[in-house]
Amino acid sequence: MIATVLRQVPGDEKGRVTAWRQLTDILAQRGEQMSAPVASRALHALAYLRPMVPEQVRKASAFSIARRCQYAPLVAFFAGDAPAIANVMLRQAPLSTADWLAYLPASSPAARAIVRERSDLDESVRRALDAFGANRMQIAGDIAAAHEPVVRVSQITELVQRIDDYRSQKKADSQPVEARGPIDSFLFEAGGDGVIFWVNGAPRGALIGLDIGRVAPANEPGVDGNAAGAFRQRGDISNARLLLEGGEAVAGEWRVSAVPWFDRVTGQFRGYRGHARRPHRHETALESGEGAGDSIRQLIHELRSPLNAISGFAQIVEAQMFGPVNQNYRSMAASIVNDAANLQQIIEDLDAAARSEQVIAAPDAGISSDLIMTLNLVARDVHALARDRGATLRLPEAAAGPRVAVAEPACRRILGRLLTALVDVASIHDNLVVEVTTVEGLRKLSVNRPAAIADCSEANLLDPGFSPSGDAPAASVLS
Repeated sequence: MIATVLRQVPGDEKGRVTAWRQLTDILAQRGEQMSAPVASRALHALAYLRPMVPEQVRKASAFSIARRCQYAPLVAFFAGDAPAIANVMLRQAPLSTADWLAYLPASSPAARAIVRERSDLDESVRRALDAFGANRMQIAGDIAAAHEPVVRVSQITELVQRIDDYRSQKKADSQPVEARGPIDSFLFEAGGDGVIFWVNGAPRGALIGLDIGRVAPANEPGVDGNAAGAFRQRGDISNARLLLEGGEAVAGEWRVSAVPWFDRVTGQFRGYRGHARRPHRHETALESGEGAGDSIRQLIHELRSPLNAISGFAQIVEAQMFGPVNQNYRSMAASIVNDAANLQQIIEDLDAAARSEQVIAAPDAGISSDLIMTLNLVARDVHALARDRGATLRLPEAAAGPRVAVAEPACRRILGRLLTALVDVASIHDNLVVEVTTVEGLRKLSVNRPAAIADCSEANLLDPGFSPSGDAPAASVLS
């Protein structure tokens, strides 16, 4: 992404403004992970563009990134801009103690005066500020002069190198607070603007400043439409996809769940609190070439965002979060929420099928599943439904059994759908017995039918318009 922006030569004002915004946003989010030469090139490009970008645009950029910008050279760059722009950045940027200590020697008296007014600085930073002497009486004059860039092109590379050297020097003496090695979960909080500002259990550099309220571009760090749609409607985020970059501890795919929180006094929306986990085996994509599965996954990605938006708004209506709602409208909203949940389940099934298509089609690839073990995993969820129905579900007693040439995610989906459908039409005293046998080299799984469908023909069982109870014409049993 950064290389693409740097290769482009903006020829008009619109192009220059676009390039400015892209570069500042990328550096604010990922400047910490960039190599020094690439970061310097990006900063040099900003220095070249600054005289040609309107001040109001530069100020808007400062407001946009200030609270999430942890990249000290970019903070220093904005600190060398017009007084109003420097003030915005220096008062809000969440730099680490090490970065403040590396930046202060290159800062102006005016910049240090602004930083001195902050109440969230470490004591060592305050001591460093005191070492430069108090300049409070000169603030007005210094800030007026600060319109001339403090960090010029020739100083940018020096500042990047200064911070890198400072960190390297301190690394051996300081005990890092970040997690070492691979991690499998972490906690986070995001503000009302969707930007993550607090993390526990994971490296902060890969997460602070990430926006959960906006769908990330393909293969870029960020969330999918599930999270972005829920955020827009202030609804719960459930198992949304999150892609992160960074070291081995955090890089890769995650699943995020979070709930919105509101001010107890004013009721104002404050943001999200949640946790992230590594995806389960059946939730991750399998390596495959371009084909129909890729198209399906792209379609699924596009469907999730509007579906979650519709569901989130219906939940708001049903819960009367914005005021009293007529009972008829609440009933309609409840129906929409239920239909959206069913559609979401269908989407997940399609997604799982698309991810597993090549493995199922090529059993000689060495992919297989233990049928008995998979049954036991699926039954953990189905047993509770059976108890509610007053029925019993009996599985083979063996702990492990024959293997089948089907990927485990697909196997779990198939067995889960079959057992859930049968238990769903079961009633009191129904005893469902699952058996696994081998017939002429093939694995055979059989379940006796519940009483409600004991005499149904195969055509009725697979007919989308058939229902044993007769009250839901579209609710087929197995189709």
